[in-house]
Amino acid sequence: MTRLLDEAVAKARRLPDAAQDEIAQVLLLLAGDEAAPIQLTPEEERDLAEALAEAERGEFASDESIRALWAKYA
Repeated sequence: MTRLLDEAVAKARRLPDAAQDEIAQVLLLLAGDEAAPIQLTPEEERDLAEALAEAERGEFASDESIRALWAKYA
């Protein structure tokens, strides 16, 4: 392990568990582990469930609202 990576890992050890997991996922992806699992938080799980339910009901953003977003941020 290089000195820089060792220093980064030492600093990461002081971070909260959730931040450490995010860093670990990025490292696994960079190291070639394309199947690195992504652990959703309870809030993300709820958001995903709601988004999937909306899609199941056919509730999507209107063309007009998408155009407005593109106009604002593009």
